[in-house]
Amino acid sequence: MKVSNLTQEINRRRTFAIISHPDAGKTTLTEKFLLYGGAINLAGSVKGKATARHAVSDWMEIEKERGISVTSSVLQFEYDGYCINILDTPGHQDFSEDTYRTLMAADSAVMVIDGSKGVEAQTRKLFKVCVMRKIPIFTFINKMDRDANDTFDLLDEIEKELGIATCPKNWPIGSGKGFKGIYDRDKSCVIIYSDTEKGTREGETLEIPMEDEERLLEYIGQEALDKLKEEIELLDGASAEFDLEEVRRGDLTPVFFGSALTNFGVEIFLQHFLQMTTTPLPRKSDVGVVEPVENNFSAFVFKIQANMNKAHRDRIAFMRICSGKFEASMEVKHVQGGKIMRLSQPQQIMASERKILDEAYAGDIIGVFDPGVFSIGDTLCMPKEEFAYEGIPTFAPEHFARVRQVDTMKRKQFVKGITQIAQEGAIQIFQEYNTGMEEIIVGVVGVLQFDVLKYRLNNEYNVEIRLEPLPYEYIRWIENKDEFDLDKLTGTSDMKKVKDMKGNPLLLFVNEWSVGMTIDRNKGLILTEFGRN
Repeated sequence: MKVSNLTQEINRRRTFAIISHPDAGKTTLTEKFLLYGGAINLAGSVKGKATARHAVSDWMEIEKERGISVTSSVLQFEYDGYCINILDTPGHQDFSEDTYRTLMAADSAVMVIDGSKGVEAQTRKLFKVCVMRKIPIFTFINKMDRDANDTFDLLDEIEKELGIATCPKNWPIGSGKGFKGIYDRDKSCVIIYSDTEKGTREGETLEIPMEDEERLLEYIGQEALDKLKEEIELLDGASAEFDLEEVRRGDLTPVFFGSALTNFGVEIFLQHFLQMTTTPLPRKSDVGVVEPVENNFSAFVFKIQANMNKAHRDRIAFMRICSGKFEASMEVKHVQGGKIMRLSQPQQIMASERKILDEAYAGDIIGVFDPGVFSIGDTLCMPKEEFAYEGIPTFAPEHFARVRQVDTMKRKQFVKGITQIAQEGAIQIFQEYNTGMEEIIVGVVGVLQFDVLKYRLNNEYNVEIRLEPLPYEYIRWIENKDEFDLDKLTGTSDMKKVKDMKGNPLLLFVNEWSVGMTIDRNKGLILTEFGRN
């Protein structure tokens, strides 16, 4: 393949994650992008009260029942010459670890905020992750078709709560029943929307220049026009200047307004976003920075998902291609496993639909069949090369429970099911120190994950379990485990010794002060809050 063609293919890729608080309309916005990209012909409301259909990106049974996204899903579509990879993430804070891993695979993030609620708790947490990664953030203030907070207050809140400067690229004209359209600051015109059949179709837009007062009065009325003029004047004097470099450094967020449900402002946002966001970015590895175009094929695994296809009981490893071109027949090296292999059934996933791939490029997300060899954070590269991308941190679980199966005859299915779900990174499993798999302790970041575990074991493996909550809230990895004999470790009365799936020793504590006491009692002991995949 000619280098110029490779460069062209890589440069038209855009890979971003969508983050938000639950219910801010993230999955609806994702679906509308697909509508504009021609990937779907008719958009269905996520909760689907009128129809029995569900969001395209929610595929797990429990997600359909509860109307929330539990896992991150990957969607790819073409729009206006760009090849777009969207990583849709769970908004619920109990699944923030999955969102964190997904952000590792994205080059930028779209933050969706509910216009009537403003910045919510979960948005703060996810935003901090973006700041840690220095990811460019683009803000879409959604649900303007409902009564929203004052627009200046919303911007002020983003700046104060999240510590990032805002630059509105457009401006809403009213909200709720009074939502007339948006004012485009670059074009100095008002954009009016015609009926989009409750958001199921694209609908027509009408642009009216600010000079054409007669038509503006006809469409939005005197009161809305006077208010708009006043707000534009304030805005031009008060808001930050648009600076693309600052956006790409993660210091400034461009802000857009609209309603994903009715498609108002969605396509405008998509067009601007694609022009502002970057081509696939270089990645850090243990041999330095790997450039997308200059280097041969390489990728890292950021997510593993079992049982996406009930009929096949399979496991899919999702990987972000970081450099070069992938071809289905090529041999690659699995660095952590030390093996040369061909990736089996490489596919692009569109929610539950799959398309077998012949090729993919840096920036793309592909799923491959995993026979149980991959772990989150693994690197793949060409057979003659040897390097590893930075590991993905493991979040410390905050809730623990002892797990027991109800029917002891189903031991095999139980161990298989719980091990597979743990390998996906949704839960962490531990064993009592010095015992086998008889006693299993599960650790999760959020309590809702216990429900998902129970549901999935029952549904996918036909195993019923009982969960007995444990009082532990703090877990520590032993950094220098080779220097300590765990049997001789002097702890506190509320400390429990456990080991993880790889046999690493860990300590559980009920109280935070016990962590300090244990360090004091064992000279030289180093405990950490993060494990590395």
